[in-house]
Amino acid sequence: MTRMSMTNTPRTATVDDAPLIGDALTRAFDDDPMMRWFFPDGSSRAAALGRYFTTLFTRQYVHHAVCERTAAAAAFWVPPEAQAKAVPDAETIQELQDILGDRAPVFGAAVEAAAQHTPQEPHWYLALIGADPAAQGQGHGAALLRSGLAKADAAGMPAYLESSKPDNLPFYQHFGFTVREELTLPGNGPVLWAMWREPRHPAA
Repeated sequence: MTRMSMTNTPRTATVDDAPLIGDALTRAFDDDPMMRWFFPDGSSRAAALGRYFTTLFTRQYVHHAVCERTAAAAAFWVPPEAQAKAVPDAETIQELQDILGDRAPVFGAAVEAAAQHTPQEPHWYLALIGADPAAQGQGHGAALLRSGLAKADAAGMPAYLESSKPDNLPFYQHFGFTVREELTLPGNGPVLWAMWREPRHPAA
């Protein structure tokens, strides 16, 4: 079988990319503390994560965000003008609750807690970024991060993200993000690091 070229050149993601994106994000977040908190059953986690990320992408972000992918990674950015729309509707919320099962209340509390700390000033929000660990070191995540930050910089906008994996903090700091706040999620949940980056090349 011919091995697929693992190109790390970002391209716009479409609904047709949902299977690739779902698989890449499932692998990327398998060891993420927050995802393991939401989906504690290791035997069903991969299937649940696949449904979770595919639902978010196809029902929410592909319509209201700047979604890009490489052959092994994906990133969803929400510009300030789209943030009011890039929230789950009632049908999407129901679908997510079905996926989460008895962890749905924990998920809801975490989302609400994080939302209370969202910066009020206009910004580009990095809602999700992840790369398949099998492609680690090939620059997939970095390429997607650079692409999104270039768009934020061109608009003269700061960027904001939340990370629940401490190992990822140096990666984001390399690109100019600094920790703005450290939040422990309710119910003895994991720590969430809120990170902020000022624009490098503000718009004229």
